[in-house]
Amino acid sequence: MLIIDCHAHIESHDEKRYQPKFNAPHPPGVNAAVEDLRRVSQAAGVSAVRAVQCVTFYGYDNRYLCDSTKQHRDWMRGVCTLDPDDPHSAGLLREFARDYGVSTLRSIPSPSRKSFDDPNVRKLWKVVADEGLSVDIFLMHPEWVRGAEKILQDFPHLEVGFCHCMDLKPGPDLASRLEAVIKLSRFPNLHPKLDFIGTGTRQKFPCEDLHQPCLKIIEAYGPERCVWASSFPNKQWTPMVTYDEHLRIFTEVLPLKTEARRQILGETARRLWFPELKS
Repeated sequence: MLIIDCHAHIESHDEKRYQPKFNAPHPPGVNAAVEDLRRVSQAAGVSAVRAVQCVTFYGYDNRYLCDSTKQHRDWMRGVCTLDPDDPHSAGLLREFARDYGVSTLRSIPSPSRKSFDDPNVRKLWKVVADEGLSVDIFLMHPEWVRGAEKILQDFPHLEVGFCHCMDLKPGPDLASRLEAVIKLSRFPNLHPKLDFIGTGTRQKFPCEDLHQPCLKIIEAYGPERCVWASSFPNKQWTPMVTYDEHLRIFTEVLPLKTEARRQILGETARRLWFPELKS
């Protein structure tokens, strides 16, 4: 069965060449270089990975992401993150796509306006459309939903990954956030990443506190629109479960039909981002 990891962060061991931002969080024992990701993912049977710019570590300095994407094009796709309020971002996005093979923009709201419904955000989405790229939308808070709906309406032909499904986790906000995520299923080009089980759980494997929200999202969107993601490095972002355990939730634990597993684990991602891979 084809398995593709749709969201992993990478951080170089060479902090002189790729300098982290001031006070970047880096828990002891976290090894997150591209070679670490390759070793861990291959050992788990993963064929390909989408590497996402680690803003908490590098800010908007995408050099390591770009260099790694260019060097490992045979198994990796790069997802850059840029500040929409920076007037240089549109040009950088074109450069990343043309010179390094970066295939996706991870879109954040305008830092100044706190919204996706913003001319600067739209400018970057226009570049995405012109360059034949895709978007991952970093929609993490309820107050960002309205702006996200407007920009999704205006770019119906762009394929959009849905990062973390609004950071779902057990607690008083779970029901309202889950409802918002499910309502967004009306946008047929929106594809939820189901990694929130690992990032949000308060339990050890198999993280049963978030199984039902995950199954409801799969039901609403259909497995042909859902993707698995690890949120590597797991010691930092999914501290309750390892890479292998997070994957096993989807390969073994969740009560999914065989075809649904195939779609979520690899086939959806292959269609969207790795069309050259054999199914």
